[in-house]
Amino acid sequence: MATALKSGSPQSGRFKAGLLLFAFLIAGGTLYYSHGVVVRLEERQKQVADLYAKSLEYLANAPGAMGGDYSFVFDEILRSIDFPIILTDSHHEPIPPLSGSYINAVRNIDLDTTLSLDDQRDLLVDLIRDMDRTNPPIKVAYQDTIILNYVHYGESDLVTRLRWYPYIEIALAGLFVFIAYISFSYIKRSEQSNIWVGMARETAHQLGTPISSMLGWVELLKTGTQGNERLAGIVADIENDVQRLQKIADRFSKIGSKPELAEESLQEVVQKVIAYFERRIPQSGKRVTIEFTEEIPVTVRINRELFEWVLENLIKNGLDAIENGGIIRITTGRAGSRVFLDVADTGKGVEGIYRKDIFRPGFSTKARGWGLGLSLSKRIVEVYHKGRLMLKESKPGEGTVFRILLRNG
Repeated sequence: MATALKSGSPQSGRFKAGLLLFAFLIAGGTLYYSHGVVVRLEERQKQVADLYAKSLEYLANAPGAMGGDYSFVFDEILRSIDFPIILTDSHHEPIPPLSGSYINAVRNIDLDTTLSLDDQRDLLVDLIRDMDRTNPPIKVAYQDTIILNYVHYGESDLVTRLRWYPYIEIALAGLFVFIAYISFSYIKRSEQSNIWVGMARETAHQLGTPISSMLGWVELLKTGTQGNERLAGIVADIENDVQRLQKIADRFSKIGSKPELAEESLQEVVQKVIAYFERRIPQSGKRVTIEFTEEIPVTVRINRELFEWVLENLIKNGLDAIENGGIIRITTGRAGSRVFLDVADTGKGVEGIYRKDIFRPGFSTKARGWGLGLSLSKRIVEVYHKGRLMLKESKPGEGTVFRILLRNG
């Protein structure tokens, strides 16, 4: 079908792509910086844990220190440790309990001392397993030969928070951008809708007065056609064209107001529009045939005037796409719980890069086209009839199929 190119790709699309790229750069920079901070903190934790292990090793190797008291290391030397630590024996078992709990084997771990010793041990073994996945344990040896203990350590709360902070920050920023984008798009659509409504109503208003005058002149001409069949035929054609203009003005006047929907036979609506085009296609010099296939009789709730307008736009689009001879096929039926109407042509089709723009106002490949037919049709179908108008299929050089989906009547 004939589509739109003269207005080119929208500048807003490139602007949005630029903003998205800028957002990705900010997100990447934030992640990179936060990752660097986390790595440095992890390195510091490793150094502190290693210092703790060396302190224990020093005490163990001091004369008379075998089996000595390590509480001095816990309480004084490394009082500033802010990450979880578990001290185990050479078999990776938590240091034997004192005073009915394993509290002497841990630091910065909330250990429930009301649990039984077996439950405490199981809990610590699970924690040790998780810590070792992240950080290898540090051994405490006597004379560099006999392994006395292992120091198992994990991440501090600060490191854990810093690790997740950039993702949370990016998620919140993304949510804000998404809400802002939706709001901006809604405002933009509202402004466009107001422009549509204003232009349509002004057009209907401007057409109203001359059309009324023309209808009066037609009635006056009729009084002078008695006995002159040729003149009577000319006046009748003029009257039909003026009534057509009146119909177009009435359609424009309905834009922006809530249309009245009624049960209509889809077959009757389609056949009426086809009859209109069959009288006018020969005048265009094109050899185009319009075929209509109805799978099953269907009724739909539509505004007849506006829906005929949609169908006329789709058929005109097909006629513009067919350069010499061809066929326009209209098919109606049911697709699940909805009624469909397909308008297919054997024209030049739509190239893939333009498919996303065919319903955009102002997009047209025709030298004198305004690019409003498809966008107006989409608005009528989706806003006023709560249906859907889409490009179902198109192949360059073979043709295009548009599909309308409507609710059952």
